[in-house]
Amino acid sequence: MKTPVFDAEPTGARDLGDLPDWDLSDLYATTDAPELARDMGWLEEACRSFADDYEGKLAGLDAAGLLEAVQRYEAIDLIAGRIMSFAGLRYYQKTTDPERAKFLSDCQDRITTHTTPLVFWTLEFNRMEDAHIDGLVGADAGLARFKPIFDRIRKMKPYQLSDELEKFLHDQSVVGASAWNKLFDETIAGLEFEIDGEVQGIEATLNLLSEQDRAAREKGARELARVFGDNVGLFARVHNTLSKEKEIEDRWRGMETPQTGRHLANDVEPQVVEALRNAVVAAYPRLSHRYYALKARWLGLDRMQVWDRNAPLPMESDRIVGWDEAKTTVMSAYAGFDPRMADLAAPFFDKGWIDAGVKPGKAPGAFAHPTVTNVHPYVMLNYLGKPRDVMTLAHELGHGVHQVLAAEQGELLSSTPLTLAETASVFGEMLTFRKLLAEAPSEAERKVLLAGKVEDMINTVVRQIAFYDFECKLHAARRGGELTPDDINALWMSVQGESLGPVFDFMEGYETFWAYIPHFVHSPFYVYAYAFGDGLVNALYAAYEAAPEGFQDKYFEMLKAGGSKHHSELLAPFGLNAADPAFWDKGLSMIETMIDDLEAMDG
Repeated sequence: MKTPVFDAEPTGARDLGDLPDWDLSDLYATTDAPELARDMGWLEEACRSFADDYEGKLAGLDAAGLLEAVQRYEAIDLIAGRIMSFAGLRYYQKTTDPERAKFLSDCQDRITTHTTPLVFWTLEFNRMEDAHIDGLVGADAGLARFKPIFDRIRKMKPYQLSDELEKFLHDQSVVGASAWNKLFDETIAGLEFEIDGEVQGIEATLNLLSEQDRAAREKGARELARVFGDNVGLFARVHNTLSKEKEIEDRWRGMETPQTGRHLANDVEPQVVEALRNAVVAAYPRLSHRYYALKARWLGLDRMQVWDRNAPLPMESDRIVGWDEAKTTVMSAYAGFDPRMADLAAPFFDKGWIDAGVKPGKAPGAFAHPTVTNVHPYVMLNYLGKPRDVMTLAHELGHGVHQVLAAEQGELLSSTPLTLAETASVFGEMLTFRKLLAEAPSEAERKVLLAGKVEDMINTVVRQIAFYDFECKLHAARRGGELTPDDINALWMSVQGESLGPVFDFMEGYETFWAYIPHFVHSPFYVYAYAFGDGLVNALYAAYEAAPEGFQDKYFEMLKAGGSKHHSELLAPFGLNAADPAFWDKGLSMIETMIDDLEAMDG
């Protein structure tokens, strides 16, 4: 079952036009729809009969028999994914609604129970000899298509536990990490912040950090710090429990590092991630330190406070971008690259595939959920009309287009590792940015756009690698014992000054701002995928500018591949290699060049 691809950092009423809501009826009409009951019943029987037919018998199957088993497994995965997508999306719309939370939990409980008989599948598969599997794959073209799946299963072979322990872990998962995830989601969505006597949620309060009025930014930052501080004990408990649970499972499995599981899931080599991380950290002085010193000068400040990090520039207008204008901007940028891209994006606006408005209890941030390959993705936004919200729309639509194209691979092969999942989204942002830059009516507007893009790239690259370092430190420290809130605060602050630069002062209370980042809770070490995607897209876009002829077709072929190819195979047609440390320097140099341009504009 697939998970949403979350956006990097959430942004939080104005007249924005007619903001769309989700129509989830393409999954199921209602929670009591007969089709839902039918599918849940089918799933229970399909899992039971699958185990009856194949448990203890995989090694004796011929190629045709194994192909049939894979296809039956894929059908089960599709139905389970459809049910959980429906339950999960309803929940994200209003995480504070007890009925929606109960429905999601009940679906999760039943599907976990139904699918427990399937645990034998990967375990037994990995007890077969490699030569035997290779022989079967070589004997049947239909089976050979699933070789990438088999290769990923076999990578987990050294880390498998006994059949009994694997079944236990599967069964208890609903009261393990997923339960703590829900507690975190519900707590975050239910937080209340008081600004000028008005109570509002986290999205609206975070949005103050990008207001033109500096006093409003400071007010928002201090109120965030107050509320996070009041709740820091609960957030520390969530992180302590999840990191300890991960340490226990990693130890039993023999995972070499806390990051090993994420690297395996991303189908990326640890040395590639290390090369990325080292390249970004080495570039901090050339990127974030230099840019924020420049921004301080623009803002007329000797020292920057944390509430100035995402401040608009003084020459930037406070204009709000309505929904229709945002749609037109992104769609025209997509069409300018290739009309096929706009055609793929159009149904998201026309058919209820986007939920855009900020609402009480709605999950913060933004994401694209692929659901299942015989339906379509859904995009969630918290749209407030800021220019960055337009870029978020471009980003999430990129995910959506990618997921639509990859669906032709089928349920098992469509899912793209997180490192590649960011490709189309960041590329969609780049297309939108380049269009706006080309059409900028003045040098001042061009400067604002360029600065905004640099900030977005710093947030995507520098900030996410700092987040990754924080997580590495957190999980390493937790192995030595329980961490107090102050311990976690200190780890957070240890990466902030290093990544943001010497121009910043950090207000009292900023040390708790780790508390609201969902990635640390939902998907440990997820965050480096953003930096990977940004560097990859910078290199791709440079290849597009250097040799535009035929680029679009190669790009669409890459997206259509989904998870059926390794990153090295996908990048080869463009002459790119992520295993080369110099690859990351190329991507970072694009950001550096933009900062050069900004300094030149500054005279």
